[in-house]
Amino acid sequence: MPKKRDLRQVTDSRVLAAMAHPLRRRLMDLLKVDGPATASMLAERTGEAVGNISHHMKVLAASDLVEEVPELARDRRERWWRLVSAALRWSSRDFENDPAGEAVAMAAASLGTERQLALLNAWRAASAEEHSAWGEGPFSTDSWMRLSPDELVEFSHEVIGLIRRWADRDVPDDGVERSPVFVFSHGIPAQP
Repeated sequence: MPKKRDLRQVTDSRVLAAMAHPLRRRLMDLLKVDGPATASMLAERTGEAVGNISHHMKVLAASDLVEEVPELARDRRERWWRLVSAALRWSSRDFENDPAGEAVAMAAASLGTERQLALLNAWRAASAEEHSAWGEGPFSTDSWMRLSPDELVEFSHEVIGLIRRWADRDVPDDGVERSPVFVFSHGIPAQP
């Protein structure tokens, strides 16, 4: 099985549009967390129709975001899918000279923020029992800093590096139950 590319820099607005769709993003998240899956498995996990999932997987494949894994299929009708890259990154700067690309980048950023906040709000609405089961693990932090643009770049590389180290690690086979945990971070110029 070929190793996934570690990080893909997305510079094509068509790829950005493909990955920014809420259901396609969720499908990619499921493949990241649970590994390769068929459209039927993904349909069961999302509550969507298998045909709808198949359509979205083909869109993702056309953008080289997912790929088929024929060696997992039991017969020619069964299609397994996996992520091509372990992580994706994009910058609005890559779309500055393309008005359509800029619009896609703005929409993708907005949808990404909405997704992050939806996951945060779902956690906040979870039962007291679920909160208690996680103890002091879930966290929130914010801080004001005085940074130059270059220092913000350096800081972002350190934060992203820490997150990637934990996200891409080989999960120990030590019998400890591990659940998916969503982590997000923003560092933006702002005024108090």
